[in-house]
This record gives sequence, structure tokens and C-alpha cells, in this order.
Amino acid sequence: MRPDLFPRFILPALMIAVLTACASLGETGAKKKEKADTYLQLGVRYMNLNKLDIAKENLEKAVDYDSGNAEAHNSLAFLYEKMKQYDDAENEYETALNLNPDDVRVQNNFGRFLCDRGETDKGLALLAQAGSDPLNERPWIALTNAGRCLLNKGDRAKAEPYLRQALESSKAYAPALAGMQKISYQKGDLWAAKGFLERYLSVASHTPETLFVAFQTERALGNTDRAKEYRNLLLEKFPLSNEANKIRSISE
Repeated sequence: MRPDLFPRFILPALMIAVLTACASLGETGAKKKEKADTYLQLGVRYMNLNKLDIAKENLEKAVDYDSGNAEAHNSLAFLYEKMKQYDDAENEYETALNLNPDDVRVQNNFGRFLCDRGETDKGLALLAQAGSDPLNERPWIALTNAGRCLLNKGDRAKAEPYLRQALESSKAYAPALAGMQKISYQKGDLWAAKGFLERYLSVASHTPETLFVAFQTERALGNTDRAKEYRNLLLEKFPLSNEANKIRSISE
């Protein structure tokens, strides 16, 4: 579960007692919303703990009790996505967006989801909307997702402005720094690629992609020993990754 997508809720021991007490009262609209909110908090908490089956049970109950709760549908969609139930995820994202078209969290999550599924134009439209919303307190998330969407599509020229704009809003946002490392290498700006990697490593740990790009960068610079270090680290830390499979085909 990515912490920048959902807030972490404290799980009080009294939550279960609250639900039990509510069950003994009349199911008024207010009580249903109260129970839905509690199930939502429980569901997100269990999702943060990677207890996905329990999270699913609670989030589905939240939607049952309050079908008009966009946040509950958004959370359930994200959970379905984690569980690789993509059709269900898309349905829940669409429901959340219909309920609250201006919710930047829904726009960001659904936009990223659509980009990952190959629906680039529709996904980018949502991400751009979220990134430009003056009420969005964390626009760099949507802007980075837009940049990475375009980068994965192979459109480096359009991806770079999104990533640079994201870094203007949050200069230490790791996914944007990793994106700029990749773009810089692809442009042949090798020292910039090294610089973005250094900034990235000051706030986050290596991923298979950052290691692979670092290997390619050092190899292009003629730094054979350094390139070998990155190669070995990639194979050691992420032996089953796509990047590890690619690097095995490259002679040292």
C-alpha cells in the first residue's frame, strides 16, 4: 500500500464495540453512515497491514452501508487493483468518480489505473485535472503519475515537463526523481542522470529500474567497475525482476 495514496488510520479497540452497539439501534441514515465510516477506517487499516481479505470484507461492508461514499468506493477500487481484480477495480473507480468528479484522490488513482491498463488519453486527462487543481494539496503525485504514464508510452518529450513540474512542487519526491533519472539517461545527459540518482537515493532505496538505469549510465560513461557494481546489486537484490532478466543478456 503506497502511503501517499491513503491516510493511515489508527485502529482503536473500541471500533468493534461501536459496530456492535450500532447494530442494536434503528438503521437510520445517520447510523448507516456512521457504520460505513467505521468499516472504511477498518478496511484501510487492514489494507495498510496487507491483510487484504479482511480489508475487502470491511470495505465491501462500508459500500453496502453507504453506497454514496466516494471515498469508500475509491478505497475498495484500490484494494481490488492490489488483488488483480481489474474489472471490479475499474467499476469501483468509475462509481467513485461519478459520485465525486472533483475528488483529486479519485482522479489520481483512476487516472494512474487507466494509464497502467493502456487507456492513456483518458488516464492523462484525469491526472492533468488532479495536478492542476488549486485545491490539491499534493499535486506532485498526479503530475508524476502523468509523467510516468507518458514515459512508459515512450513519449519522453511530453513526460519531462510533468516530472519537472512535480519536482517544483516537491523537490524530494522519489518517483519523480527516478523518472528524471531515466529521462536524462535516454537523452544522453549522463551526468544529470547521476545527479538525479544521487538525489533519489537521499530519500529512497534502489528499485530494479533505478539500478538498471544506473548500470546503463555508468556503462555509457565507460566506468566499467561501477557498472559492474550496479549489475551485481541488481541481480542480488532483485533477481526475479524484469530488469534482472534484461541485464543478464548484456555482456559485462
